[in-house]
Amino acid sequence: MSRTSAVLLSAAGLLCLSVISFGPHMARVSAHMQEPNLQRPQNARGNGAERSHIFLGLGRIPDEAAAKRGEPLFKQSCAVCHGADARGGIGPNLLRSVLVLHDDKNEEVSQVIKNGRPQSGMPGFPNLTAEERNDIAEYVQHQIELAANRGLYKYSGTMSSGDAAKGKAFFAANCASCHSTTGDLAGIGNKFSDPTAMLARIAWPRDRGPRQATVTTPDGRKLTGTLAHYDDFETTLKSADGTASTWPTSAIKVEIADKLEGHRALLPKYTDDDLHNLTRYLLTIK
Repeated sequence: MSRTSAVLLSAAGLLCLSVISFGPHMARVSAHMQEPNLQRPQNARGNGAERSHIFLGLGRIPDEAAAKRGEPLFKQSCAVCHGADARGGIGPNLLRSVLVLHDDKNEEVSQVIKNGRPQSGMPGFPNLTAEERNDIAEYVQHQIELAANRGLYKYSGTMSSGDAAKGKAFFAANCASCHSTTGDLAGIGNKFSDPTAMLARIAWPRDRGPRQATVTTPDGRKLTGTLAHYDDFETTLKSADGTASTWPTSAIKVEIADKLEGHRALLPKYTDDDLHNLTRYLLTIK
């Protein structure tokens, strides 16, 4: 046996001994050690986007200011062939271009923009300055960044569509039997001021609140109240006066009111306009 093999076998023996000695504690440490290292290097700025960028193995982070300057130049000179967002048209998709992906300093891309590729039908743009060519290349690099790291996408948090008057009419026809803008929905426009959050709340509320139920006891009595506990083994019902009663679940019949029944019924009926109108209306309830 070689010296290397002996060392490896010895290390393996020590590892097995450690697992036996430390039991589940060692298992937790091992699992933690296998997680990807998302800690930033010492010279990193430390924001979440950069840590994600490093983990994805992308190149340098594009210069957003340069990319912003390059966007109108790209749309004016390049979009007709490569598409408005560089994802291809008559010409190739630049987000998948090996040349672009490997050109970390924009040197090669800048030369292609300047000289063109006559053999492929691409004209050159010698009138653009070196800085302008770099800005165009930076715009393409930024599009690659957005495609690779979805976490960098941003939304404005505003809503331009929807008619509040139509939303009010929809609410009266479909929602007012269960909800009231002066009761349970009072001030909802402050609570869910982000249109995205409001729309999600309308379509499918996550918080059902206390579950109301009716319990039929073994002797035929029907009791209504709030479920304090309910599983396969035991059920506890709390009545309006605060009295709690407990039974084996198998000995009773439990009927739970479905608070989302109305929302579930509307899901296949909503149009985009309905949701946008309703969202716009509820945002006005302050």
